[in-house]
Amino acid sequence: MSSSRNIGLQSFFSSLIVFFGVCLFYYIQSVSKTDGHYIYPIDDAYIHLAMAKNFALHEVWGITRYQFSSTSSSPLFTFVLSCLIKVFGNNDQIPLYFNIFFSIGIVYFLSIYYAEFFKDVKKTVLAVIFTLFFVVLHIQMLSGMEHIFQVFLFVVNIFCFYYRDKKRYAVLVFYLTIFLMGLVRFESMFYFVIFAFVLILMKKWKEAMSILVVGFVPILIFCYFNYRQDGYLFPNSVVVKGTKLSLDSNLLSQLKIIFLDNFILNISFYKVGFFPVLLSAVFIYRDLKTKSFRDAINSNFLLVVFFLLMICHSMFADLKGMFRYEAYLLIGFSMVLIPRVKDLFFDVNNYIRKEKIITLLVVINIILLFYKGWVAHCILENGGKNIYEQQIQSARFLHTYYNDSKIVANDIGAITYYTDIHLLDIAGLGSTEMIPFNENKSFFNNKLKDFLTQYGSENKYEIAVVYEAWLQGYVPKTWKKTATLKIKNKVTVARDEVSIYSIDPTNEERLKKNIRSFNWNKKVNVQIMD
Repeated sequence: MSSSRNIGLQSFFSSLIVFFGVCLFYYIQSVSKTDGHYIYPIDDAYIHLAMAKNFALHEVWGITRYQFSSTSSSPLFTFVLSCLIKVFGNNDQIPLYFNIFFSIGIVYFLSIYYAEFFKDVKKTVLAVIFTLFFVVLHIQMLSGMEHIFQVFLFVVNIFCFYYRDKKRYAVLVFYLTIFLMGLVRFESMFYFVIFAFVLILMKKWKEAMSILVVGFVPILIFCYFNYRQDGYLFPNSVVVKGTKLSLDSNLLSQLKIIFLDNFILNISFYKVGFFPVLLSAVFIYRDLKTKSFRDAINSNFLLVVFFLLMICHSMFADLKGMFRYEAYLLIGFSMVLIPRVKDLFFDVNNYIRKEKIITLLVVINIILLFYKGWVAHCILENGGKNIYEQQIQSARFLHTYYNDSKIVANDIGAITYYTDIHLLDIAGLGSTEMIPFNENKSFFNNKLKDFLTQYGSENKYEIAVVYEAWLQGYVPKTWKKTATLKIKNKVTVARDEVSIYSIDPTNEERLKKNIRSFNWNKKVNVQIMD
């Protein structure tokens, strides 16, 4: 019989062909709708590119070349992109190539890992393919975002945890992944804390402290430098979007948001995390009935970790957005749960008779896989087209007529990557001035209207390219609506219509002339105000 490694390598090539076949299909479909150039299905990918470009070419850690802004939610990913731009030149396809490389790594480690349990090529391939599409990894790869890097680190982390007593390098690489995780995604802090907590339950104090120190030291160093620059510990996106818990008069409402809105009443949790959590709970409960508490925790260590991590993530982080925020959780659940149900792969009928509850939960998770696959299909089918017709067209227009002008905007990725504009970001990701209006899921009011009026006038901003609905009715009276850009089949953009305003009253007629003269994509419906 072939060794586990040989089985893993055979499974690796088979799984790779299937996975990249699917990715290639969607890549070709996307470029056929975007004039032959691949466009990421989410504008956030261009935020990382803009930051990386400015750091590589201008040595400025910012969304524009003019000043510091902690806009990237993944500092390490953005830094790596900047190094690649420095070496290979400014190319908007670099994040895609980066993700392809680490996707290959994910498939490789999953194949070697599952081969150890199944000892069979076909069953190992089935386990790998299920995991890849349960995590919706194809959309993560094609999105050009940092989540492939995050998933890779978690795969290697779990792989090394499994081999910690079998391979000499495993412990070192395990801690290396812990060291890197926090600067790829700050949600990894939950993983460190919960991992350490479960170790403490087993009275492994030294190991728990090691996890916390190795995981938090790079985060604390980043927070120190970030605070010195803009007065916030974390990147703007974490400050704006993160769930707050403060001991003040708002405590009860904050607890309601955390426990009710984000967790118990969160539909996304039931779509994404409820059934993996429930399946984990069944295995943990069974062992608690027959073993001591410590032995049960030891037998289900990673199950307990990811069980608690899913709940914690739901309460304090996000479960929306192309399945990318929960990808690291689902890869963990898959790697821990699939070996626990491996008998289902060998004797289906007998397993169903003996394990009806577990079989039912597995079937539900398979149904969720197809549901997520359908949603991913819709996103990949028209997501790049949406960004091309809205954000890329806006960026091309600004590059042609307002390349170094002062612009107010809300979708800031493409327009800052493809231009050299000065920016005021009304969403707060690129401008700390706007954070007080956006944090704690605040609603806008007249203070925002007054601020935009005064700030735009004093700093001589020329135009605004925004979703009018995002301003919630608080558009400054001095702004003159000049045109709207409308697209069809909205999938990955927040609104189907972008409004262009003239902030400088002397600029209105020239702005209209520029809009008329620009060669807009034919799919964009341009309406100029009378």
